[in-house]
Amino acid sequence: MRFPKLTFAAAMLAVGLSAGTAAAQSCGNDAGGFDAWKQDFAQQAKASGVKRAGLQALAGANYATATIRVDRAVKKAFSGSVQDFMKRRGGATIVSKGRQLKKSNAAMFADIERRYGVPAGPLLAIWGMETGFGGNMGNQNTISAITTLAYDCRRPGFFTPHAIAALKLVDRGVLSSQSVGAAHGEVGHTQFLPGNVLQYGVGSGNLRDKATALASTANFLRGHGYSGGPASANKGAIAGWNAASVYQQAIIIMADQIDQ
Repeated sequence: MRFPKLTFAAAMLAVGLSAGTAAAQSCGNDAGGFDAWKQDFAQQAKASGVKRAGLQALAGANYATATIRVDRAVKKAFSGSVQDFMKRRGGATIVSKGRQLKKSNAAMFADIERRYGVPAGPLLAIWGMETGFGGNMGNQNTISAITTLAYDCRRPGFFTPHAIAALKLVDRGVLSSQSVGAAHGEVGHTQFLPGNVLQYGVGSGNLRDKATALASTANFLRGHGYSGGPASANKGAIAGWNAASVYQQAIIIMADQIDQ
């Protein structure tokens, strides 16, 4: 189960997407007003630069009940001690497999570190934590998930820029109306929210490609202050990936163990 990255520079993202990404005129806590909201949001999206393909994807979006169910359970998922959290998420397995993948992909990780200053450890810890090294990238429709969260009354201010970004990614051919990912609209091997794909994605931006996803993750961490060396010396950058303290601590512990 993956959860959204809550503490990246949301203000910068909103500015980067456009001034047109203000909160929609209304929100809702069930499916009842979603279709009417989509019509209003289409005008907002168009004013923000979304083109025909993105608007068509929005028109086809459905209210994502599964996304709302997962969203309401987020706090519980990050409860307890870091030791309990790591046990639930298979920390020992992530470290073991991470060390193996570091060796078998040594050239790729060396190239990423040379370009972005981020070693293999934190990238592998995040990759393992988010999708089990690509084994489970999610099966929820991305456009439906992210637009549902933009409509939902709990955090529309956070998710609206990501919904706009997702529609722009459809226009660019990076996503489609059929793209799938995690319940909060995250996509790819390391589960980027759409706004982060737009801002930090490298190359093709296709984060279902392993090398692209890991390089983009390194670019994200560098953009949040990663300055080389172990994860334990870059706590602020790791905090940019996820707001939950137990998650941050787990990533640092696993990353440093992988890089030992």
